[in-house]
Amino acid sequence: MASSQPHYQTDFPPGEFERRRERICQKIGDARAVVAGGPATGAFDRFRQTNEFYYLCGVEVPHAYLMLNGKMRWTTLYLPRRDAKLERSEGAQLNSSDPEYACSVTGVDEVKPIERLAEDIREASRIFTPCAPAEGREASRDTLLHARHQIESDPWDGRPSSEQWFRQKLAAAAPQAEFHDLSPVLDEMRLIKSSREIELMRRAGRLTAQAVIEAMKITQPGHFEFELGAVADYVYLRSGARGPGYRPIIASGPNIWNAHYYRNDRLMLAGDLVLMDYAPDVNCYTSDIGRMWPVDGTYSPVQRELYGFVVEYHKVLLKLIRPKQTVAELAKEAAVATEPIWAEWAWSKPAYREAAKKMIDSEVAFTHPVGMAVHDVGAYKQAPLEPGLVFALDPQLWVPDEELYIRVEDTVVVTPDGVESLTRLAPLELDAVEQLIAGH
Repeated sequence: MASSQPHYQTDFPPGEFERRRERICQKIGDARAVVAGGPATGAFDRFRQTNEFYYLCGVEVPHAYLMLNGKMRWTTLYLPRRDAKLERSEGAQLNSSDPEYACSVTGVDEVKPIERLAEDIREASRIFTPCAPAEGREASRDTLLHARHQIESDPWDGRPSSEQWFRQKLAAAAPQAEFHDLSPVLDEMRLIKSSREIELMRRAGRLTAQAVIEAMKITQPGHFEFELGAVADYVYLRSGARGPGYRPIIASGPNIWNAHYYRNDRLMLAGDLVLMDYAPDVNCYTSDIGRMWPVDGTYSPVQRELYGFVVEYHKVLLKLIRPKQTVAELAKEAAVATEPIWAEWAWSKPAYREAAKKMIDSEVAFTHPVGMAVHDVGAYKQAPLEPGLVFALDPQLWVPDEELYIRVEDTVVVTPDGVESLTRLAPLELDAVEQLIAGH
């Protein structure tokens, strides 16, 4: 029986990766760029490639490396040799023993065994390599940097990061080389998504919204927070997602005050609000969402007052966002448009009125980019927005004295004439949420 072809992704054609690598070559001039893929974990898990490596070649093989020769406009992919024993156990994977096939599907110029990398960079004078931590499964750069801080603060640990270790190995192999950070180049490229990336994120957004809808349907007093996460996992996995894009935030009652609460083990009670923020990993792309709904199916007057206002402000933002405007300009425009709503709103306490005013007078709704990581890389807030930018629109209201935290969040993509909410299927209107819960 003939063996199956090695696995390779089908979301992007070779040409898209080739264009990305060509942009890298343009940025680095006559230098070389070297990027390491992720290592094997040793667990019985599905290997999840690091975002930066996948972004440049789509290869999902552990212990793979890329070298881009800026002067020659030439890309070499370094792969492990064929492992017949592993192949019999887990199926075929791309390897350096079949370079023709690997070149044909990835569009790289040549494929070599990983041992050849040291020889190929020995005479390099300038090498670009990422210095920022590479995001893997359920990871974002901010979470990785915090983990790095914890390691460095631990007197019994303090081991170098994988990026530091790899740079040391490169320096030993190319002792004459001058090293530069490739991360800013990759960050800038990843910020604006291609049409194929946006299509993957539309799929992730639809699944995210569907999971929230199904969670709303089963919510009732006496259920645990984690039961809503289980429903979401079912939605994601049955639709072909690879699991979570990040750990689920399913917070009810007082747990909402901790913005990134994750234990999800509280029994939900009548009168509680529940906040859900959870999205899948769809072929290395994810989404982001935030919805709040009443556990007993009916918003209380205060819940309607606070969450209802945040929803109204969110809707104003969705109508106003468009390209060629900066975040500061859009935030100011939204504040002017929301001012009459705020002035006429029936506030039950001065603290609530003040918290709402503080929200609309800020830029807090414009949060992080979203893409291969939920807190994706790149900076967008200073320059005019461009089509293809994807970010989390997340207005947030705090009342510290009462430990109240209210938010509503959608993942949006800037289009040529406005904005598209990728998670819009999850209902925003409070009446629609109550009707959805009441119907089940």
